[in-house]
Amino acid sequence: MTTATQSILKLALNLNPVERAELIEELFHSFDKAHDDKIDSLWADESESRIDAYDAGKITSDSAKAVFERINKR
Repeated sequence: MTTATQSILKLALNLNPVERAELIEELFHSFDKAHDDKIDSLWADESESRIDAYDAGKITSDSAKAVFERINKR
């Protein structure tokens, strides 16, 4: 992180929670919306592909309990 970025972060952390949330929202919206739409489209395609594969019996699923147990073992 550059010195300028560190200075901005230090100032931002001194804002009240509402002001920080507003700042986050503005920063978030400053990213390229067209890029976000492309990513959303790709994730939607991937999700549909996984659902189709599951419905066709090509992949299986794990329970949430099993998934969290694997995560917690790490």
